[in-house]
Amino acid sequence: MEVRGTLQANQPLDRLTWLRVGGPAEWLFQPADRDDLCHFLSRLDPAIAVFPIGVGSNLIVRDGGIRGVVIRLGRGFNDIACSGGVVTAGAAALDAHVARRAASAGLDLTFLRTIPGAIGGAVRMNAGCYGSYIADHLIDAEAVTRGGDIVRLTPDALDFRYRHTALPPGWVVTGARFRAAPGDPDALARRMDEQIARRDASQPTRERSAGSTFRNPAGFSSTGRDDDTHELKAWKVIDDAGMRGARLGGAQMSEKHSNFLLNADNATAAELEGLGELVRKNVYRNSGIELEWEIMRVGEPAPESGREN
Repeated sequence: MEVRGTLQANQPLDRLTWLRVGGPAEWLFQPADRDDLCHFLSRLDPAIAVFPIGVGSNLIVRDGGIRGVVIRLGRGFNDIACSGGVVTAGAAALDAHVARRAASAGLDLTFLRTIPGAIGGAVRMNAGCYGSYIADHLIDAEAVTRGGDIVRLTPDALDFRYRHTALPPGWVVTGARFRAAPGDPDALARRMDEQIARRDASQPTRERSAGSTFRNPAGFSSTGRDDDTHELKAWKVIDDAGMRGARLGGAQMSEKHSNFLLNADNATAAELEGLGELVRKNVYRNSGIELEWEIMRVGEPAPESGREN
């Protein structure tokens, strides 16, 4: 199929994820722009699976890789514009960059500053922290359907919930518009500096991780306020189950923040996912709470090696 972007077979995905694990994509498509993406999807066999990825910040790709087409958006989708209290951002724009650009224009999207990843994933997962979520600010999002049509999605259509939207499989978010309250640029910059300092003091930001591993059982993110409760936070129930610092092969639950899963020593995807499942098992045994993964796990396990008789 003729495209203006790049379409490559059997491409490694480990280099495209923060955890640096995973097998290859059967096909990796990086469209030049929205029209290129629409053209490609409209002509792709509907039976072929499509999986969009952003910067791979919240993702475990299993060791056997992903069948079908992985779509990764790049420079044609990272514009940011601010006008009239509205911030418009492409899906490939980093959350942190959007927060900084908005702040410089006197618009408050500071909650995005410490969220890893890009806007497309933030919309898909209703990302949030410090008591604010994408759902609180989204005006609408633009997406390309599996058939190649352009649609505009309202918050009602996305059916936002904690770390969840109703975006259909194979649809690709290409951009979004956000409503932001006015603020003094210097004050907003200071707030973001404080958020970064707080994050770096409590999270393993220099380690190879994918951010928060499990959703908070309480059903909401940390607020960062003095009255924030910790009783139903994922890290607390993991601690109570004695799993802080637990290891499996090269995978480890962080000693600094026990809801962070680390590739500490050349872990495989199977080791990372296996440790996560071991944590879930021990938390359930200890407290009766069934932790839900926040990190997406996709693809297939590595094929088993043949055994000698």
